[in-house]
Amino acid sequence: MSDDLMTAAAGDDPREGLLAVHSLRELADRLEALHVERARRLGWSWEQIATVLGVSRQAVHKKFGKRFR
Repeated sequence: MSDDLMTAAAGDDPREGLLAVHSLRELADRLEALHVERARRLGWSWEQIATVLGVSRQAVHKKFGKRFR
């Protein structure tokens, strides 16, 4: 993560902080999708993925089921 993003996230300017939060959420979403796809290709069940992510099997399947069968 860049130092600029960390500085913005921890700074006093709410606009810059919120933009940093938005960027971090987008990054987290992309990383989650990448690793869910890898796990599915390696034969992981939806239950295994859900357990690691701390969500229900139904939630992870609803979010990714159509993308990564």
